[in-house]
Formats: sequence, C-alpha cells, structure tokens
Amino acid sequence: MAFEEINSRMVRAVVSPGQRLFSQRGAMLAYQGEVSFTPNLRGGQGGVMSMIGRRVANEDTPLMTVEGSGTVFFGHGGHHVQVINLAGDTLYVEADRLLAFEGSLEQGTVFLGSQGGVMGMVRGQVSGQGLFTTTLKGHGSVAVMAHGGVFEVPITPQRPVRVDPQAYVAHHGDVHNKLSTALGWRDMVGRGSGEAFQLELSGSGTVFVQASEEKL
Repeated sequence: MAFEEINSRMVRAVVSPGQRLFSQRGAMLAYQGEVSFTPNLRGGQGGVMSMIGRRVANEDTPLMTVEGSGTVFFGHGGHHVQVINLAGDTLYVEADRLLAFEGSLEQGTVFLGSQGGVMGMVRGQVSGQGLFTTTLKGHGSVAVMAHGGVFEVPITPQRPVRVDPQAYVAHHGDVHNKLSTALGWRDMVGRGSGEAFQLELSGSGTVFVQASEEKL
C-alpha cells in the first residue's frame, strides 16, 4: 500500500526508484529524500484521451508525476483524505476529489451518467455535477478528498443507493449508475443540487459519500 493515513487530512507515501505516483497539483505538503515533481500532460497511464476528458471537465491543471526515492506527505485545502485500496477492480472518482494515486493504476475518463442515456447527460449538464469522472483500474491505492469526512454505503441488488451528486465522492464494484431528477423541467429551473437531482447506483459494490454538499 503506497499511502498511509497520518491523520484525517494528510497521507504519507513512500516513493521508490522505478515506481511513480501521480498527484493533484498543489497536493504536496512536505517531502524527504530525493524526490522530483513534474507536470504530466498525458494524464497518467490513461494517455491523451484521459487528459482530453479532464480538460472537458474544466481541469486544465495537469497531474504531477512524483518519482525518486523518499517520503512525500500529501494533503490539499485542509480537506478530509480517504485511502481506497484496489485489488484489480475499477474505482470511479470525481476528478476534483482525486488527491493522489499509484502509477500502477490505469487511468481513464467516463461520463458518470452515460448509463442513463441521453437524458442522463442532459440532466448532468443541468445539475453541473456527475459529468466526466476519472476511472482508476488495477492493483494499487488511491487517496481521495472530501469535505467534512467520508462514509461508505454498501450497494446490494436488493438495496440500490441514491446520492446527491454534489455529495458523491467515488464508487467501485459491479455497479450500474444513472442520473435522474425528482422534479419536472419547470421545477428544475434555478435548482442545481439537493433533492432535485439524484445519482442512482444499483448492483453490488460500495459508494463513498462526503458529509457535506459543499464543492471542493
């Protein structure tokens, strides 16, 4: 496991020769040893297409590649930090909540409402949430950020979970997702979050939800 939680707002990572980490720009708090930090315009292992997805999601800041030999402490904005370990599965995480991840993971970009069809995309545009989401697949660990802390909600075939898109952090497992609205088009005018929009997750897995609707 590359990341160790030091407290609720900081993680520590050991960087070894021949291995690399990727982090959000500005996430490095301190480091020891011979460690380098360089912008990565290719967006991790996801390559150019991954970076295009990040730009469409208004993420013009490139990831930082972290290499060398030493120890790095990561955190950002005083937000709560949660470490998620992957064992061959895929993690879907809101890109602006991604703090750092191991270079062994393959990165991609998907639309978090695409399984809901065209209407899901329209609703996602209206809500301003649940648009392009980063995927991380393989074996390794990921550090994500949240406002006010994180709690995990199990998703089972008998009990789907509905989440406010602004409270959504990440999910993994064999999960189907779609964006929906509980209101008609007339009622949606002027409403961008809360009960007006819901992200429905069904299947088997886990969803990570932050304890606040506040954006990072």
